[in-house]
Amino acid sequence: MPAMPHRVVALCLDGLVAFDLTAPAQAFGLAAHPSGEPLYEFSTCSVGGEEVRTTSGFGVSPAAGLGALRRAETVVVPAYAAILAPPPEEALAALRAAHRRGARVLSVCTGAFALAHAGLLDGRRAATHWIGVDPLQREYPAVRVDRNAIFVCDGNVWTSAGVTTGIDMALAIVEQDHGRALADAVAAYLVLYLRRPGFQSQFSAALVAQIETSDPLGAAIAWARAHLEQVDVERFARHAGMSLRTLHRRCLDRLATTPAKLLDKLRVEHARSLLATSDLALKPLAAHCGFGNPARMNRAFERELGMSPRAYRIMHAT
Repeated sequence: MPAMPHRVVALCLDGLVAFDLTAPAQAFGLAAHPSGEPLYEFSTCSVGGEEVRTTSGFGVSPAAGLGALRRAETVVVPAYAAILAPPPEEALAALRAAHRRGARVLSVCTGAFALAHAGLLDGRRAATHWIGVDPLQREYPAVRVDRNAIFVCDGNVWTSAGVTTGIDMALAIVEQDHGRALADAVAAYLVLYLRRPGFQSQFSAALVAQIETSDPLGAAIAWARAHLEQVDVERFARHAGMSLRTLHRRCLDRLATTPAKLLDKLRVEHARSLLATSDLALKPLAAHCGFGNPARMNRAFERELGMSPRAYRIMHAT
């Protein structure tokens, strides 16, 4: 006879981002025994069991009050709007109590701020939406914010980056609990193009979001990503329709980096994926990403990630 479903409870805070609640709920809800019996029981709670507003303009009425967290085996905190203001103390106390008794605690997107307010991220590595990376690090210097990951597992605390990464994190948890075959089956049902591992970067997504569609810099960055093997600063400037001096100034103003460093960041992002998902030797991999040689790639990795490409592959290769 199948075991009782694993109890997952989402703590809904006012200003809830609805997608960050429903996406993991869908992923967990699709995981089932071969007999069809569900492996997870997903429910919701809020302070006082009261309805919470969502950023989409409608309300969500949770099924229970904070007492539901006392029986949760996994607690999910979706993103919410007022991230710099601490949630009600009774909600933070309930999170701390759940963590103390061994519950797995997850945050989706800026839900990481609630975990930080509760003190659950102190001394831990954590991820959040790219817009929250700097505020989280500034407000909570004891947290090791990883801007280079879409989700992070540190002990029994999981944090994910922006919005859709909550699905990636939920699938990784299904894989940890029940194996890759089931996680892949759930991903297929969700019609996901691919399952993204936690090491994948938010860097390019952040760039796209920061640049207006009318700005030729955005189109030039997209072109550079597709032509890393041959792009250099001069070609980048020509494709953007700018002089070298104008391109340098625009990159500093819009992205707080130089064109050369920007291209190196794009190359590191692409190289990370290849290191983790292929057995390509370092020399051809460096050439494919536009570094020219492994020594230059090594310097870029040390500068961006604090480790060598070889060490990165050992940590993340599948």
